[in-house]
Amino acid sequence: MPVASRKWVPLAVLAVFLAALPGIAEMLGDRYLVSLFSRLLIYALVAVSLDLILGYGGMVSFGHAAFFGVGAYTVAILSFHGFEGTPFLEWPLRIEGSTNALVTLPAAALCAAIFALIIGSLSLRTTGMHFIMITLAFAQMLYFLYISLERYGGDDGLSLYSRNDLPGLDLSDDGNFYYLCLGVLSISLFLGERLINSRFGQVIQGIRENERRMLALGFPVYRYRLACFVIAGGIAGLGGGLIANQTEFVSPGLMHWTQSGEILVMVLLGGMGTLFGPLLGALVFLLMEEILTGITEHWMVIMGPFLIGVVLYTRGGIYGLITGQEKAGG
Repeated sequence: MPVASRKWVPLAVLAVFLAALPGIAEMLGDRYLVSLFSRLLIYALVAVSLDLILGYGGMVSFGHAAFFGVGAYTVAILSFHGFEGTPFLEWPLRIEGSTNALVTLPAAALCAAIFALIIGSLSLRTTGMHFIMITLAFAQMLYFLYISLERYGGDDGLSLYSRNDLPGLDLSDDGNFYYLCLGVLSISLFLGERLINSRFGQVIQGIRENERRMLALGFPVYRYRLACFVIAGGIAGLGGGLIANQTEFVSPGLMHWTQSGEILVMVLLGGMGTLFGPLLGALVFLLMEEILTGITEHWMVIMGPFLIGVVLYTRGGIYGLITGQEKAGG
């Protein structure tokens, strides 16, 4: 089979399955599947965002969950004030609360992108292990910051009174919310593919391969990396906004380093530098977690060797195994 077919046929089959999932769940009489796969799609979105900086940019961030958590808390805090009818801020700008998804979800992406700009502008002045540790440190700082916000639940987290409102679509219906998540992920994958194949994406990949050569060619490496870091942070924040609506609850645990580790594992499992690989990685990782936890409380004893085997023996992860593309970024 041609390489192009080996690449797109499995993805087309997966796309058809995901599009038909609510109907399949209805036939099986198991509506929980819709809620489960909504969560899977959200984590796939966050994993794809990490792949932009890890797989394509060569930036190993161990604090990516910080942007995920910031997006979730942005939605939760705006919804909290929107329900109470109180402003989030009165000075220097008056910012009202809102339960409108057309306000809260873009705000989640914007706030996460702003935090990514701040963190990235400092972290990207370092490389290697120093970069990894600085991103981890910033994520833990945000984790403890949100624990200290007693008004918003502190360590106990904050519950939403209901999902956000979206004109023309009832998000309280699990099926509608599922298709919103699927639509956001699909658009993100399409735009991500365009971005990676653009001049910007080619420069980012060139920096990953040989930073000195790109500097010699006159490219502002720092600015390109920072732009990529901010874009990835914004997408992760959008995922956080969706998870806040899906669970109707947020907690500081969303930005803990263990959450960053799980997202990183999803990318490695699916295939770094493939864009679609993290989608497969998130689906496999979370489905295995769901199934194995129902079998044994020691499910990590089974999951661990499986993850190690995939990483060691499939250079392109699950995506590379399916498509025959062994090299990341191929």
